[in-house]
Amino acid sequence: MLRWAQSPVASGLPRPPSKIVTIPDGSTFQQVVGMLKSEQLIRSRWAFLLLGRSHDSDRKIRPGEYELDGSMSAQAILAKLLAGRVVLHPVTIPEGYNLSQIAEVFAAQQVTDVQEFSKLVRDRTFIATLGIEADSLEGYLFPETYSFPRQAKARDVIKAMVDGLHRVWSAELQEQATRMKLSLHQVLTLASVIEKETGSKEERELIAAVFHNRLRKKIPLQSDPTVIYGLPGFDGNIHKRDLSVMSPYNTYRVQGLPPGPIASPGAHSLRAALFPAQASYLYFVSRNDGTHQFSSTLAEHNQAVEKYQKQPFRKRTRGSLAVHGA
Repeated sequence: MLRWAQSPVASGLPRPPSKIVTIPDGSTFQQVVGMLKSEQLIRSRWAFLLLGRSHDSDRKIRPGEYELDGSMSAQAILAKLLAGRVVLHPVTIPEGYNLSQIAEVFAAQQVTDVQEFSKLVRDRTFIATLGIEADSLEGYLFPETYSFPRQAKARDVIKAMVDGLHRVWSAELQEQATRMKLSLHQVLTLASVIEKETGSKEERELIAAVFHNRLRKKIPLQSDPTVIYGLPGFDGNIHKRDLSVMSPYNTYRVQGLPPGPIASPGAHSLRAALFPAQASYLYFVSRNDGTHQFSSTLAEHNQAVEKYQKQPFRKRTRGSLAVHGA
């Protein structure tokens, strides 16, 4: 009788469709058993309770979403619940997203408490536990596709993304950063600006060359994305008056790198920041097709601006140095 009670509710082929059972945090074992019975995944409440007692299961069931089906025995279902083998949901964080945009992705996917996430990424005490000295985790959450369960703890989500950065921050990159006398924070800052300046992977080393040359010659970076990041309320269009705003992120007024990253750079931009192209370029201007025209002199740059930006009906896209070259 007990063997029958703990056997699958459905046997033979074809395999029955799976069901998603969501176990809320704090559920008792008896409540879990009630859910399984109402979903017709177990034959007997008392038999599953008896099985659970033999494994001391009360309060050991981990909350979350479980994919179960009627072909599973009671033992298989219990083992899955005790192991916490919950359903994982893919979450893709695009390259170049900032903390606010990343929080929006998680809000849409409903995998974690977004308010707690937004608080922790700016909590210096928590950030220090990750071995990072920064005012926020801007730039430190590596953009890629992750798999998270529903109701994941915000701190676990954040740690997974910081671990993603550490995976790509290889010994080769660390050694190059040391040779260039750049900290990880500085590399992330420069890489984030490169990331926001171009959508063309083929250009990132050239963009990096422009910024390294400007840093070396003590010429302001003049990057629109940094200005935009520092604006309290950006309306989608950068105006000439914005370039005069006093902000540590206004790289038209402030020389050198901004105080921190403005987004999460991808692996290619990280590498470009450390291995820029060997070029003398100091300027670039958008060609309005997703690529840029690079120039070494102001005269060449002004010609490019005339060609690509001052013709009728031209509209600036990327390329901060398009009109305001030093």
